[in-house]
Amino acid sequence: MAAVINLYLVNIINNSKKKPLLTKASMTFLSTSVVLLLLSGILLYFYTKTLLENEIKEELYSNKARIERILAKEGHFVDFESILQVKEVEREEGEKLKDTLIYDPSQDEIELFRQLSGTRRINGTLYKITVRAMIIESEDILSAIVLTFLSIILLAFVLLFYLNKSRNKKLWRPFFLNLERLKKFSLKSGKSLQLENSEILEFHELNRELELLTTKIQADYLNLKQFTEDVSHEMQTPLAIMQAKIDTLINDLNISESQFHEFSSLQADIARLKQLNKKLILLARIDNNQFTANERISIAEVFKVIIENFKELSNVEIQLKSEDEIYVEMDRSLAMVLCTNLLSNAVKHNTKEDPVLVILKDFKVKVINSGKEALDHPDQVFERYYKESKRKDSTGLGLSIVKKICDYYDFVPAYIFKTEKNAKHHRGQHVFQINFSPKR
Repeated sequence: MAAVINLYLVNIINNSKKKPLLTKASMTFLSTSVVLLLLSGILLYFYTKTLLENEIKEELYSNKARIERILAKEGHFVDFESILQVKEVEREEGEKLKDTLIYDPSQDEIELFRQLSGTRRINGTLYKITVRAMIIESEDILSAIVLTFLSIILLAFVLLFYLNKSRNKKLWRPFFLNLERLKKFSLKSGKSLQLENSEILEFHELNRELELLTTKIQADYLNLKQFTEDVSHEMQTPLAIMQAKIDTLINDLNISESQFHEFSSLQADIARLKQLNKKLILLARIDNNQFTANERISIAEVFKVIIENFKELSNVEIQLKSEDEIYVEMDRSLAMVLCTNLLSNAVKHNTKEDPVLVILKDFKVKVINSGKEALDHPDQVFERYYKESKRKDSTGLGLSIVKKICDYYDFVPAYIFKTEKNAKHHRGQHVFQINFSPKR
């Protein structure tokens, strides 16, 4: 039981880390698009900035050449505020291209300019020519271009994202429908698996293989079920004949005491085999959903009837404490089997001096018997053929039938061992509990 719980918890943790296919694909598209959007915006910014700087540079060289032609032709040039300046110098300087801050009277503030300066000898006179171009407007234009680009791309991205998601949802719709049908498919239903057809080749091939596989599994299951039922039913007659012949031999022949013990042991083995066969048939009938006559049953009344029957078969005292009325909807024969197996298990393994307790409270029933020590493997107590007792009359199927009936009606079985702290001798209690409340 502990291993099953651990596996269940591990599956919950693993599933919490999983993401739906469409979400995963959409997140991949989203993250990739955001990275591409940022990279393209940065590249556009620097590329446009380089183009504007080159244009300003070409304009400065063009203006400088224009001034040189005017000086060569006119012999003088009038400065244009801080934009164009010409002055005579005594020594030559190389061309310099740089950014500088200059007060602009027209704007009455300091502005950023791109400046080109250099000397040129014209008609025997050395002039220093300085030309400037304001680059503030170029930065505004650059920002406007990049923001416009990003806005357009972002809008296109949002539209593509939702269109892509909608398209993917439509493409994957047959897959998700088939997944739900596969989850609801049951071998016991007898119905074949019908999957939604898809235009996608891979989905079509997957559907075909799943249908072939489930059909084969269903056929194998039905064959195995039929084989089990046939064998179980066919064994009843030979076992009854064998037991009858042994009774005849014991009654008709003069046999020794040792032979009598051998025949008695053989009869006990045949009785145990018949009991095992009946329980296997019962398990098969539960698996085959053959118990459909549900009715409202009082669990207390069922226990009262079974306790009266046990008084004739066993000397163990059985005490029923019904603190609450418990009514359930189930087949009456299965209710009898459920309660009988719980009591039978408690009576078999109870110490002789202590009573077996049956407590009905809070929509739960507890069957309690005393015991010297806890089970070695309490997590396996409801598994088929598991038994820790060495009793020859035990088949190892009683509690597994209890578990099967509980699963059939969504009841919850449990087992715990309680130690009596105040007891003079080391002794405890085996508590088998059935919670009749629906599973949450």
